[in-house]
Amino acid sequence: MTHHVTRLKVLSAGIFSLILALGVARFSYTPLLPLMQQQAGLGVAAAGWLAAINYAGYLSGALIASRISSLVLKDRLYRIGMVLAIASTLVMGLSTNVVVWALSRYVAGLTSAAAILLGTGLIMNWLIRHNHRSEMGIHFAGIGLGIAGCAGAVMLFTPWLDWREQWFAFTAVGCVLLVPALRWLPPPDTSGLTSSGQKLRDKPPSPLYLRVFMAAYFCAGFGYVVSVTFIVAIVNHLPGLTGWGNLAFLAIGIGAAPACINWDLIARRTGDLNALILAAVLQIVGILLPVLAPGPWAAMLGALLFGGTFIGMVSLVLSMAGRYYPTMPAKMMGKMTLSYGVAQIMGPAITGMIGAQFGSYNAGLYVAAGVMVLGVGFLFVLKVVERRDAQGASRQP
Repeated sequence: MTHHVTRLKVLSAGIFSLILALGVARFSYTPLLPLMQQQAGLGVAAAGWLAAINYAGYLSGALIASRISSLVLKDRLYRIGMVLAIASTLVMGLSTNVVVWALSRYVAGLTSAAAILLGTGLIMNWLIRHNHRSEMGIHFAGIGLGIAGCAGAVMLFTPWLDWREQWFAFTAVGCVLLVPALRWLPPPDTSGLTSSGQKLRDKPPSPLYLRVFMAAYFCAGFGYVVSVTFIVAIVNHLPGLTGWGNLAFLAIGIGAAPACINWDLIARRTGDLNALILAAVLQIVGILLPVLAPGPWAAMLGALLFGGTFIGMVSLVLSMAGRYYPTMPAKMMGKMTLSYGVAQIMGPAITGMIGAQFGSYNAGLYVAAGVMVLGVGFLFVLKVVERRDAQGASRQP
């Protein structure tokens, strides 16, 4: 019974860390973006660059995570990251200087990497060591809860608080989330053995498999970031949908919250790569629905589809990466996220420039969907590489 309670507390620590670092520190920017444009004078192009800088911080964090082997150091950086998540949120309300905002968004990106890579890696390592399934669906539900919570909070706060006061309110929420995110994650075990005495062994994929996998994940990152960053502004600018943007963002979170658990179940039946292909195809539909079929229900269905697929892809990819390196799950997670992170820098910057040129972000959705189609092609190639690698391994004496 005590062991079951400990497992729930460890998983809850991960969920709270994701709500804090990705929900409060990172994704709160999206539903607050229209308000900051109206009240703080934030321009369309500057909004895109701030999002890109946020992802530059995430990319920097992924690079750091991919190079760290020490579980003790990862644990220390994870805890520092959670504190910085609160600081970066507070700074957004203390200034109207774009440079200060940019610094805040960069630090928020670093802290999101601390949660999704270092925190996830530490939790997966704990699960494997204690002979639990290494599926991370419950853990990654924190991202969907963070998105839905931020969207709901902005809708609740807006009649009463201006943009600056809302950043302060999010800071207060972050302080509450910080306590379980730190206290319920135990210090890492560095023995190299599971609780039953078995030695943990890494099983790295082939170099070709890794390259194709990273290319596919780059495409997923591009498709994800354009929609998640600009969905509120895009929906608000569609005919007859003014004010529906935050509802669309809320729908993304509602779709995402249970999605990882569902995709774990799908992957058990179909295999990880087939599940990824299905998720990518459905995500393309979700990205395009708001502009191909303008209307409130198409926008909400598209948001639900998008939320239910993008986080499933992240969960599946990072779980696969962690299983290749059970002794250091964040190692390959960091490499995969570098690819995802580069796309997240390019996507908002390109979309922001397109938006400034044409006065809307709609064209960015078509570009994002096109890149996602390319990613589906890479996933089919990955299936071929996987079969080739398996045949090669079977021939070895």
